[in-house]
Amino acid sequence: MPGGDAAVDAPVVPPGPVIVFSRTQGFRHTEAIDACKATLPARLEGLGFTVVVTEDPKAFHDLSAASAVVFAYTSGNNVLDAEGKVEFERFVRAGGGWIGIHSAADTEYLWPFYQELIVAQFLNHPAVQPAVVDIVDRTHPAMAVLPDGRWSGTDEWYNFATNPRGEGVQILATIDETSYTGGTMQGDHPMIWAHEQLGGRVLYSELGHTTARWAETAYVDHVVAAIRWAARVDN
Repeated sequence: MPGGDAAVDAPVVPPGPVIVFSRTQGFRHTEAIDACKATLPARLEGLGFTVVVTEDPKAFHDLSAASAVVFAYTSGNNVLDAEGKVEFERFVRAGGGWIGIHSAADTEYLWPFYQELIVAQFLNHPAVQPAVVDIVDRTHPAMAVLPDGRWSGTDEWYNFATNPRGEGVQILATIDETSYTGGTMQGDHPMIWAHEQLGGRVLYSELGHTTARWAETAYVDHVVAAIRWAARVDN
């Protein structure tokens, strides 16, 4: 495994809190949210992070101490209130890190800043089924922790309203549309991407619909490494 457990689990100088936010105003991935809450905070705390797990929009009224925000299965419009939206935009533009998991792409369709943040929004999806993900850039810390070879798994594979490629993002992984049924992006189908276009470090990872992901070492390592990168722990 490139990077290996030593890289993803190296001790850190604890930065500000990581906020794990899972408020839903649309579809709710109840079981996946519960699995995330049972796994991710403990893993991060073991690395020295302080973790705030919340669905309260008021947690976003002051992000001055936070190092990263994780939108874990958020959905629908107005998951943040007006004050939180202003503060969250300030936070990102000032260099704060943001990670979006799965239905974070099905969130805040009417908020222009969030549209810039996510780059490509959810459109639809076929049935949950096995497929193969190709790692495009193993130099990125969020991908360097993954095993060699292609990444096979069962998930709910989103189609996006637009292709983020060419929008200034770094494409980290794509899905092989020949490996499953229902992909609609004509063979160029990004699933994980990152950018720093708004000041902070931003990474979106489509994977994570099934609770089994949170028992998968590679997936949890990927999310943890993404958070470390967004929080600027390693560089």
